[in-house]
Amino acid sequence: MLPDSDSLLLLVTREMPFGKHKGTLIADLPGNYLNWFARGGFPPGEIGRLLALMHELDHNGFRHLLAPLRKGR
Repeated sequence: MLPDSDSLLLLVTREMPFGKHKGTLIADLPGNYLNWFARGGFPPGEIGRLLALMHELDHNGFRHLLAPLRKGR
């Protein structure tokens, strides 16, 4: 299933609300941090869904697809 445009936009606008990278945009989280969540389990709710989506993009080498969404921000 493909992510909707709203979810992709949230990756470049929503900040990590807790933890080591609190305040970092979800799209800017390092791959090893996303992998850590993937191994241990993503948190519930929207933040977990966004972290899982970002992990998939990062793992498959698609981070560059977020660049057009960053323009003008």
